[in-house]
Amino acid sequence: MIKLAIYGKGGIGKSTCTANLSAALASLGKKVIQIGCDPKADSTINLLGGVPVKPVMDYLRDNDDEPESIEEISKKGFGDVLCIETGGPTPGLGCAGRGIITTFGLLEELELFKKYSPDAVLYDVLGDVVCGGFAAPIREGYATSVLIVTSGEKMALYAAQNICSAVRNFEDRSYAKIKGIILNRRNVEGEEEKVRAFAQKNGLEIIADIPRSDDIIACEDMGKTVVEGRDDCESARCFKELAKRLILEDEND
Repeated sequence: MIKLAIYGKGGIGKSTCTANLSAALASLGKKVIQIGCDPKADSTINLLGGVPVKPVMDYLRDNDDEPESIEEISKKGFGDVLCIETGGPTPGLGCAGRGIITTFGLLEELELFKKYSPDAVLYDVLGDVVCGGFAAPIREGYATSVLIVTSGEKMALYAAQNICSAVRNFEDRSYAKIKGIILNRRNVEGEEEKVRAFAQKNGLEIIADIPRSDDIIACEDMGKTVVEGRDDCESARCFKELAKRLILEDEND
């Protein structure tokens, strides 16, 4: 099973990349779960036609009892991708990372993975803060591999370096390892050279190169991924190629 955590600086496009990768895997016949691990709870919205799923933390605040089934805290989107959002605390109160830990514990109680038997699980994780909660997907065995989304912008690469350091702190414990980098282009000066230098410095491979594209923006305005909305465009082809690579590597493991 593909178990992948996707990290990146806030606003770098990791949710766009995660949702499109989920859609690409689903279009190739895979049974996919996407779990948004960000208080904004917008990771899966473009798989759901622009209509968000209620975050788990909101459900727990609004109800006296915990949910009795996965269906109460999830929605199926494009390609039957099962969409779940952890959400977070009331703004200004509590720890957002705690929401991830609470949600993961609840998903275990509900036996999500046993009952759903997915081919792929993708975790979309905020990478600006790699505290215990945000590190849970790589630290608790939920994900086995990490993809880092970055552009050539200084702060995106700074966050990517922090993520590398955090993941490598766990290397001797058989936790998730970094599979590679997704270059999500912003068309800044010298972008490819900067990201390639970062990759070489950290011994990583750029495994996907996503062009800056009006197709992505147009599809997101419709509440869609490009894989759903414009599956013949260059961006969609890039996500499908990445999905095919991940499937092949998983089959050969």
